[in-house]
This record gives sequence, C-alpha cells and structure tokens, in this order.
Amino acid sequence: MAGETVNEVLAELAALEDPRMREVNARHGDDHGVNLARLRAVAKRLGIRHELARELWASGDTAARLLATLVCRPKEYERDELDAMLRAARAPKVHDWLVNYVVKKSRHTEELRVAWLADADPGVASAGWALTTERVATRPDGLDLDGLLDTVEAEMKDAPDRLQWAMNHCLAQIGIEHPALRERALAVGERLGVLKDYPTPKGCTSPYAPVWIAEMVRRREG
Repeated sequence: MAGETVNEVLAELAALEDPRMREVNARHGDDHGVNLARLRAVAKRLGIRHELARELWASGDTAARLLATLVCRPKEYERDELDAMLRAARAPKVHDWLVNYVVKKSRHTEELRVAWLADADPGVASAGWALTTERVATRPDGLDLDGLLDTVEAEMKDAPDRLQWAMNHCLAQIGIEHPALRERALAVGERLGVLKDYPTPKGCTSPYAPVWIAEMVRRREG
C-alpha cells in the first residue's frame, strides 16, 4: 500500500530481520539484519515518498535509513540537511548509500564535495574524496589532479581506514583515467604500499593501486 505510515514500514523492516545476517553485517560495522534485496523490494513497492524518507531517517534505525535513501527525492534536500545527515550516518552502508544515491543526485554535490574534502572528521572527509573520485572519472575539468596526488602522497599512508580507502580509490581513478598522470600515480602507490597485502579473493582485482590501475588499463586497451 502506498499510504503506509512510518511505524508500519518500521514494523515491516523489523519483521525482515535475520539474526544470521545481522551477525555477518556486524563484521563490517553495519547494525542491521535485513536482506538488501528484500529492502529494495520494499522500496520499489513504496515508490518515491520524500516525507516518509525523512521520517525513516529520523528514526535512527539503520535499515530504515537505508530505505530512506531509496525512496527520497535527492533534489529536495537542502545543503545543511545533507551535511547533518552525513555526520549522523554511523553505519558504513548508510554512509555509502547516502553519498551515492542521494548526495550525488542533489543540487549541492559540488559545494559539499569541496567542504567535506577539507573536513577534519575522517568520515566526512572520506565522503569528499568519494565525490572527488566521481569527478575524476566523469568531469575532471577544473580539478587540480596534481594537487590531489600531492595530498594522497602526504596523507594516505597514515589516514584512518575509511578515509584511506577513499583516497586510495581516488589515486587509482587518476591513474586509470588520466594517462599523463599514470606514471606518477603508480609511483605514489608503490612508494606508499597501502593495501599491498590486502587479501583479495580469486577473480577479484586487488585494491592495491598499482595493480588496480594496471588491470583496469589492460582491460580497456584489450
């Protein structure tokens, strides 16, 4: 039913809780046990309901916040509202979905990217780097790519995990998308050695930037 109240939706999410899935998610810092395919099915049934999304977010429940990112209208959020939401996004999956499904589609993406990139909070800064990585790949004009590499070279080695991952992704994206800077990106990655020994399942690409860059370039060039 399209007219479900926030309490009815919260009850539905609670009924979808699976203790085993909660245990698995907890290993990644996510405190919910709802199968994401089922959560997406709930979102599809509800459709876009922005006020409901605001209520779901306000509940503080992780599964409800994930659902909120799927049923909201990103362009209706104000800049300060999105900033407050990101700072309140404790669970990694909520953080990721908020950035990718909401902030990237909002009217304030670039303003928030610049502000977050310089934020002292590592979690907030990681969102700034994620938005920057998107621009590196799609709209690099106006970005100081050399300056980004300078920052990565100076700060990535000792950055907290979430921020380090985001900076590493940006480093790899610069090397993949910009041949003129590829040699430098590879050199920075090799010198820092970040994620060099990260366990990578068979068939997957290592997140170690030099390997990641080389593999993606190889695929593109055939």
